[in-house]
Amino acid sequence: MRVKMLSRNPDDYVRETKLDLQRVPRNYDPVLHPFEVPREYVRALNATKLERLFAKPFLASLDGHRDGVNCMAKHPKSLSTVLSGACDGEVKVWNLTNRQCIRTIQAHEGFVRGMCARFCGTSFFTVGDDKTVKQWKMESPEYGEEEEPIHTILGKTVFTGIDHHWKEAVFATCGHQVDIWDEQRTSPMCSLTWGFDSISSVKFNPIETYLLGSCASDRNIVLYDMRKSTPLKKVILNMRTNALCWNPMEAFVFTAANEDYNLYTFDMRFLESPVMVHMDHVSAVLDVDYSPTGKEFVSASFDKSVRIFPANKGHSRDVYHTKRMQHVITVKWTSDNKYILCGSDEMNIRLWKANASEKLGVLAPREKAAMNYNQKLKEKFQYHPKIRRIAQHRHLPKSIFCQVKEQRIMREARRRKELNRRKHSKPGSIPYVSERKKHVVAVVK
Repeated sequence: MRVKMLSRNPDDYVRETKLDLQRVPRNYDPVLHPFEVPREYVRALNATKLERLFAKPFLASLDGHRDGVNCMAKHPKSLSTVLSGACDGEVKVWNLTNRQCIRTIQAHEGFVRGMCARFCGTSFFTVGDDKTVKQWKMESPEYGEEEEPIHTILGKTVFTGIDHHWKEAVFATCGHQVDIWDEQRTSPMCSLTWGFDSISSVKFNPIETYLLGSCASDRNIVLYDMRKSTPLKKVILNMRTNALCWNPMEAFVFTAANEDYNLYTFDMRFLESPVMVHMDHVSAVLDVDYSPTGKEFVSASFDKSVRIFPANKGHSRDVYHTKRMQHVITVKWTSDNKYILCGSDEMNIRLWKANASEKLGVLAPREKAAMNYNQKLKEKFQYHPKIRRIAQHRHLPKSIFCQVKEQRIMREARRRKELNRRKHSKPGSIPYVSERKKHVVAVVK
């Protein structure tokens, strides 16, 4: 015998509280909803407008340095701890939760050129103009104990950068050459050199940890393998590279910040042309740092602004600036993917939200659902002209706005000149060169 019965789940129609909205059963058959797309379009437009309305990325300014902030380092284990080094040799340890300086060290005479934390988070290293590498404890000294480094290594030349291995007690410094050091020894394990110019930055790969990259002032980006005593290969660009950063999710991908206002994302296996050219800055790019997801990176520039780029797109998703902010020298993306820190010439470290309109704090389930729905709507209609215009519009300082306009005119003039040359030349005599290949001079292996 077959019995037919109705089954009703009270969760589908009973309110959780008496203040909650009454749940209404809905039939999602598209025939019954002929105006679904126009309705969703209006919702997407409103969501985009609200996103721009609530875009307030600036959170706090960390004051205390008496000179320009030259470098920063993240604590590998603690989200709330950040280290910063200034041009007067002072190092400060900050607590981001309280937004206060918890420790100050007079580390070097002259600039603090670079700093990095040990992979376990128990100590950190600094290098300066006084030709020394110093290792410091992460914890503050006990009462009555003096503030002194654990180890001091005296070098022969000025060190311009430092980075620590991600898994072993090994670190690399750069200056006249790239030196690989063991923490227990006062002389380098090996010295790597290719060319005769000063090297400004060195970075270990977070995935293939024996690989490291450096950029020199003779326009080279050089890649090394720690297991070999010689460099692997180098790529020569049109202008000097100031900093580079490896993608934490893709082992062979790195992004270089260049003097020619652009950033270049390379795959180290195919250095003949960059994977992507990121254009938007109007002055030299001084620093770059990836988000922990590897999908975006943040760049600091001499044009007094910070920009966030999607890793696979040529233009920035957002630009951050304030009236008082001067040339931005260093930038870091926090390990929880929520915040960005930048250090600039006028002695301030600024804390920004990585997503300008994100609401901080605990979200109610309905709030979270509404945000996800709005996000999907914005993605669905992102290429519609009106929505795209509102989503991309940014107010820029007058100096940047004028320079953007000027560079657009210059680019157009160059394009027109090339077209005219091609028109009045023998067919095939002037080859077409893609934007990606224009900036690479040579690759040496």
